[in-house]
Amino acid sequence: MPSNTPVINNRKAFHDYVIEERLEAGLVLYGTEIKSIRMGRVSLRDSHVEFNNGQAVLIGVSIAQYENRGYANHQPFRPRKLLLHKKEIRRLARKVQEKGMTIVPLKLYINDRGYAKLEIALAHGKRQYDKRKAIGEREAKRDLARAHKEARRWKA
Repeated sequence: MPSNTPVINNRKAFHDYVIEERLEAGLVLYGTEIKSIRMGRVSLRDSHVEFNNGQAVLIGVSIAQYENRGYANHQPFRPRKLLLHKKEIRRLARKVQEKGMTIVPLKLYINDRGYAKLEIALAHGKRQYDKRKAIGEREAKRDLARAHKEARRWKA
């Protein structure tokens, strides 16, 4: 990844879903959309992937309109086609239908060749008690790290 381009993460996905499998997909974009992505004006919150007519379509991603546009611009919430192999699309569509899983975007970035790539994940939703358990584990780890830091400080 080029160092000057932002990486847009979907942190809420890790809170709401258990991630099973990750994939990388390309996106079909307009010129003003890629310019907005390079500026980091994207929100992946509350987005998912649907399958229509043998195609994977990204729904609910907001790419803000490009400010320095001429006469043409894009719609911020339009559905965007994902570029995946036909086998991958069929396999993912089957898993989503059978097991009640969903496909959520995790990360949007520009690769070394200048193409926008989307990291997607096959995931299933966490229950409320799973979320509480994850928060408890995170707080316990934080308290342990704090105690270690305090012990090192008094030791020196």
